[in-house]
Amino acid sequence: MIHTTRFFLCLLTVLLLNSNGLCREDQPGQPATIPVRVQTVKKTPNHPQLEMVATIEPVRGATIAARVTGTITTLPVVLGSRVNQGDLLVRISAREIASRVVQARARRDQAERNLKREQKLLKKNASTPETVKALRDLYTMAEAAFQEATTMAGYTTIKAPFAGVITRKMVNIGDLATPGIPLLLLEDETRLQAVTAVPESLVNRIRTGDRLTIRVPSARLTISGIVAEISPAADPQSRTAPVKIDLKPDPALRSGQFARVILPLNPATTLLIPQSAVVDFGQMNKVFVLRDGRAQLRLVRTGSRTGTEIEILAGLDPGDRIIVNNNRLLINGQPVTVR
Repeated sequence: MIHTTRFFLCLLTVLLLNSNGLCREDQPGQPATIPVRVQTVKKTPNHPQLEMVATIEPVRGATIAARVTGTITTLPVVLGSRVNQGDLLVRISAREIASRVVQARARRDQAERNLKREQKLLKKNASTPETVKALRDLYTMAEAAFQEATTMAGYTTIKAPFAGVITRKMVNIGDLATPGIPLLLLEDETRLQAVTAVPESLVNRIRTGDRLTIRVPSARLTISGIVAEISPAADPQSRTAPVKIDLKPDPALRSGQFARVILPLNPATTLLIPQSAVVDFGQMNKVFVLRDGRAQLRLVRTGSRTGTEIEILAGLDPGDRIIVNNNRLLINGQPVTVR
């Protein structure tokens, strides 16, 4: 009966190990010896990096807004329109401003005629210097009023301050333009930068002119950029400082894209082992170490995962020989053979 039970236990062990294990009756009551592969734990040079969320933004961007109130009569651009410096963007109809220009010009011309008349009379001793001076002051005021009205009339025509592309369009023909309310957003798509927020504890590691790596997942790009600006003050709420990184032109880059900035940290050494050596143990992890021909269980604390390897923060020491396969069903103290 005992031999029959032992036979079925061996058969069950063989099935669970998918023919990888060996069932031996070395001693009654002893677990079967399992063939395993081992690997010696070594310190590995580690170059840790910090990934910071960033946004692709234009170096130059302008929010186009009106400076006078009026109805939009001309809007020759649409989303995506590329314009050159000086191109017409918006024309506003403001009849009251045009009327002010006419009135100011008439007052200026009248003041100029009166001044010239009195100057001629003064030469004939038919007027006084005080009268001429008063008319000259009136002419100066009329000229200033005319220049002001002319300047206001110029605000009814809005032109592109630089070459770029229209990325936002908030109005249409017939809408009422109001001072301070954005109409268009113009961006220079040829010069882009990655804008990120660096933790205040790490911002001193960065200097203007440093080269950093930027990943743009949507464009499948990994490019380098040069740090152009570093804020001298940190945000008291997020405890971060804004940093701007200039990028080389690339047709796959667009304003508003999500990106990640890679900040290298101080080099260090760490323990990296194959992920196959780590066995889940409830909410913990365990690793089996080869000791005197037997599997010795160790509880470990794991860190980051890199490819097929996993970082060990605690539980192992350099020089430990760990079991990297056939370890899912191992028990503490089970005999093993190295193959």
